[in-house]
Amino acid sequence: MKVARAWSVALVGMEGALVEVEAAIASGLPRTVLVGLPDAALYEARDRCRAAMNSVKFGWPSDPVTINLSPAFLPKTGTHYDLSIVAAVGAAKGLCPVDALDRRVLLGELGLDGRVRAVRGLLPAVLAATQHGFERIVVPAGQMREAALVEGLEVVGVEDVMELFSVLCGAPGASPPPPLASSTPDEPEKDLADVAGQLEAKWALEVAAAGRHHLFLHGPPGVGKTLLAERLPGVLPDLVPEESREVSAIHSLVGHSLDAGLITRPPYSSPHHSVSLPALVGGGHKVAQPGAVSLAHRGVLFLDEAPEFSPRLMDSLRVPLESGRIVIARSAATTVYPARFQMVLAANPCPCGMAFTAGAQCHCAPMAVRRYGERVSMPIRDRVDIHQHLKPLRKSFLKLAMQASEPSAAVAERVRLARERQRRRLRPYGLQVNGEIPGGVLRKQLPLPEDVERLEHAVLLGELSARGVDKVLRLAWTIADLAGAYLPDGGHLDTALAMRRGE
Repeated sequence: MKVARAWSVALVGMEGALVEVEAAIASGLPRTVLVGLPDAALYEARDRCRAAMNSVKFGWPSDPVTINLSPAFLPKTGTHYDLSIVAAVGAAKGLCPVDALDRRVLLGELGLDGRVRAVRGLLPAVLAATQHGFERIVVPAGQMREAALVEGLEVVGVEDVMELFSVLCGAPGASPPPPLASSTPDEPEKDLADVAGQLEAKWALEVAAAGRHHLFLHGPPGVGKTLLAERLPGVLPDLVPEESREVSAIHSLVGHSLDAGLITRPPYSSPHHSVSLPALVGGGHKVAQPGAVSLAHRGVLFLDEAPEFSPRLMDSLRVPLESGRIVIARSAATTVYPARFQMVLAANPCPCGMAFTAGAQCHCAPMAVRRYGERVSMPIRDRVDIHQHLKPLRKSFLKLAMQASEPSAAVAERVRLARERQRRRLRPYGLQVNGEIPGGVLRKQLPLPEDVERLEHAVLLGELSARGVDKVLRLAWTIADLAGAYLPDGGHLDTALAMRRGE
């Protein structure tokens, strides 16, 4: 019996584990057996690999072939094992030296004609390979840029099965693609200068951006709620290198191209209110895939027309809003994805949108207005730092609205300076922004404002929960950072309390 082995990577969420792909060719009637807990897509690799080998005239062994994916208890999903399966079978057949596969990870999907196709999750798989001490990796030629984002690796790209075995026999492989001329986004970021008026709402957006606070925009249709939310990413600073790698790995899992390099700008996710629960928080068969909340990690999750989302969808956000991660249990594995997003909600006051609007006539029954508002539950509202009511522009504001508005670049610079102050102050605690400060650190390690009587009065009246107190204090620190103050004072605290109440 002839035996050879190759190496690949199994991804369970963001975590990668090395998989030893063993191929044994015995004597007897021809058949191919694949074992090691594969899913349906991986089990079909037998047919893809056989057709690919036959198409390049190497041929599939006419004897029994057993392919084992070890460790066998680990669930394995995806098509990126094709390349390692073909390499192990080819080495057992004598097409290349067996030791050519030592300390080399192979990732790629095969076409029936022998071509090597791109796969999802290449970046987290390559990161996992380096963490286990591998320094050589074979990937599809079209994904060499993505694999090269991880430093300290010898990356070899192959176009087809013929080139794969040439590489394993000592050939150099495909030439690396030339670097891209620029990595500018496909669409320019939207500018705050496009939003007429709404100075209070713009200020609330700036505070939210500076401290990474959650924001609830409510008001009648057409006042600019969606316009403001879409412009929030434009005033956020670039991701730091660690955040950039983490965000890029998540987007690689869902198949987004990283040819332009690591994602350096905060992502923006805006699912429709008809989204399913697995699409929002993640899910799937056996091993869960990331959802919209994870794709918005370190960026913005915008839920437009929030009351139109089902209460079940909205309440599914309770845990990730507090913990910054989503845990999805399936029969085969429990998957953990990061989900530290900045949530922005937008809502009308009633189904027709005209309730509580001066000069407008609302046609909704009082009970309909109440039920509409209660579709966003109180536990979700309590997790939102800033509640901002937007009013329609009136005649007295039209001239002001037509004047030149402050661009996003000016706001972004103030946000950057406020973030720098936060980073210096919170460095001893391993934190970066005020919105992430734990309650214990906030109350015990950071000095409270001297005048907290109004805050105590709000707690006494039941207007603030214990969580709400912490959120007001975080807001006060952010307002002080934007003002360049060393400590928040009573004025900053009053402003924070008003923003929390939506006043």
